[in-house]
Amino acid sequence: MSVATDSTPNITELSITGMTCRNCARHVSEALQGVPGVASVMVSLEDGRARVQWKPEQSPQPQALTAAVRAAGYEAKPLEAELKPKRRLRGWGFNVALGACCAMPLLAGEWLLGLEMERWFQWLGFFLALPVQVICGARFYRGAWNQLKVGSSSMDTLVSLGSTTAFGYSVWVLLRARGEHLFFMEAAVIITLISAGHWLEARMSRRAESSLRALLDLTPQKARRHNPNGSVSETPVASLRVNDVIILGPGDRIPTDGAVVEGQSAVDESMLTGESIPIDKGPGEKLFAGSMNVNGQLVMRVTATGEATALAHIIAAVQRAQNSRADVQRMADRVSNVFVPLVALIALATGLWWGLAPDHARAVTGFLGHYLWSARVGDSTLATAIMCAAAVLIVACPCAMGLATPIAIMAGANAAARRGILIRDGIALERAGRITAIVFDKTGTLTFGKPTVAETRAFAAGHTSESLMPIAAALARPSNHPLSKAVFCLEAELEADRIIRSNALSDWREVRGAGVQAQWNQPEDLPVTARLGSMAWLQESGIDARAGEEFALRWMEQGATILGLAIGDKLAALIALRDMVKPGADRVVKSLQDAGLKTYLITGDNPRTAHAIARQIGISEVFSEIRPEKKAELVKELQERGERVAFVGDGINDAPALEQADLGIAVSHASDVANEAADLILLRSDIQAIPEALDLARATLRTIKQNLFWAFFYNAAAVPLAALGFISPVLCAAAMGLSDLIVVGNALRLRHRRG
Repeated sequence: MSVATDSTPNITELSITGMTCRNCARHVSEALQGVPGVASVMVSLEDGRARVQWKPEQSPQPQALTAAVRAAGYEAKPLEAELKPKRRLRGWGFNVALGACCAMPLLAGEWLLGLEMERWFQWLGFFLALPVQVICGARFYRGAWNQLKVGSSSMDTLVSLGSTTAFGYSVWVLLRARGEHLFFMEAAVIITLISAGHWLEARMSRRAESSLRALLDLTPQKARRHNPNGSVSETPVASLRVNDVIILGPGDRIPTDGAVVEGQSAVDESMLTGESIPIDKGPGEKLFAGSMNVNGQLVMRVTATGEATALAHIIAAVQRAQNSRADVQRMADRVSNVFVPLVALIALATGLWWGLAPDHARAVTGFLGHYLWSARVGDSTLATAIMCAAAVLIVACPCAMGLATPIAIMAGANAAARRGILIRDGIALERAGRITAIVFDKTGTLTFGKPTVAETRAFAAGHTSESLMPIAAALARPSNHPLSKAVFCLEAELEADRIIRSNALSDWREVRGAGVQAQWNQPEDLPVTARLGSMAWLQESGIDARAGEEFALRWMEQGATILGLAIGDKLAALIALRDMVKPGADRVVKSLQDAGLKTYLITGDNPRTAHAIARQIGISEVFSEIRPEKKAELVKELQERGERVAFVGDGINDAPALEQADLGIAVSHASDVANEAADLILLRSDIQAIPEALDLARATLRTIKQNLFWAFFYNAAAVPLAALGFISPVLCAAAMGLSDLIVVGNALRLRHRRG
């Protein structure tokens, strides 16, 4: 049992039996996700396995997993550590091969040679159909029985009832030697065709999961660790610890998150961020697990391992999205819960109608045949009743209905992940497709979020910019705000450190969204309050800023942000900071507007600066001088007007607004993927992914609706046709399998969509 071994820490692998379709795999995944302590789940329908990743602090509990799977109507057991070699022919592939070998002679005998009434051929039909029924049908019987034990029903129930009805009736007629048409060929072909449909569905579903599988395969198994004694040893990645030193050669996959200690190289992060151009890395630069060192040698220090890495967060986010449900699925789930019992009743009514009122049934079928096509109805009343009832059971399998939403969400989430876009869940994907307005926070989204000082001007008598900037830098140093960091990154940094060490500043505090202040302890005078912040805040604090109006207006017209330094009740200096607009921001905004979305800009800057930035990018609706705590209120106001709002922020201080919005979009970096406030996370700071993300979400929502329409339309049309005898059980089996493939194939188109 592969539980918490050195190579697979905190992982339990299970062998699952009873799964027959992607819908079953989803039920198993949901059951496993519900076990306390489970971090992520990956279920492979084709292999009949589940891979469960536990949370770091949680010890594996295999018994809890098997109990949860059993409660869902399936069987599970821990996977043996020493696995048997994979057979080329197993699972559904084996069913298809055995079923085809047995069914083909029966098809040829009945359809080509006309031997169906020959006594010897009927016995041959029995011996060929028997292994198909017993061996190939075992998966369906097992699935139906497991569901019955938990008081539920599924597609397996309908397939088992339909094929058993055809086979059982044929055995009874054969033993009584009544000389009637037998349905061994139909029974064998039904199971074979449905197995073939599931085999193709499993293969196509693996293609839908391809992006996640690629992510899981990114990290190498071993790394070259530089030991304290100077030697280099090949070490399992699972045994690496924070602060270990790793040697990376050209072409090596980076095994875990870290920072460059020595060397220069280009690193390909395309599988994480969707950015195809390698990024130059040098000392101090961050490295992420799964990315590839392209050309130089690097020495890196490990900063995170296991579930703490960016790649692990990305994988968990993709898995969470794949295993989630959208609101639109609830209707399908409610229908599916009552669908199987309802179909069983319709099949029973069909059998009774053909058995007890055959003349009426034939009259109805004959009348409709003038408008459709001639129904193939046998002479035997009982045989016709049995076959029409079996056809209803087979054709009405709700598998396509259950697949419609999850397979589209899976394909959409994987397609987004390949582009560096993480989607929280199916509900977020659904909401993204219905957005009517998008609100941009300025700093870090439309701009780089790294402002620089453009000009300073002193207004205090006897002072120059050079003498005042160390005070501003000392005030700014404790703050993490981007503007504070820009002020501290001055040539006055060393002098600012001296001021801080001398305790010239005391009682420092930050007024969120306004500025910072402290007591300035002057050597030869009484302490006064020193403030660094927005002009509006300084004026609210009683500072007369009229002397700096000309300077402020000139820079605000250029889109600069103005900070004022005040000592006591006097304006000492003004600082103009410029944050460059990201290239292509205007094209992104125009693309969103062309798609019919309203665009808004929200910022803490004054109106002149805000409108100057807005003009550069083409936004006319601007909300300025908005403090962080007020952003969520503004989003709520737009929602009250009837808008479905997406809020785009950098995730630093935008959590309330991201939560309030119908859709929160965090323009982030690979290291920030754990941001729980956002519904969509862009792994690059490049906002050009926003139109692509929303377009993909709209396409996914359309695909879900198309799939649900097809699933409902198919059942609404097929069930009455089967009940009236217009579709034989064999064609019903083929149609049922085809409906699943149409739904899966339609979803797979999302993998190749271009935004």
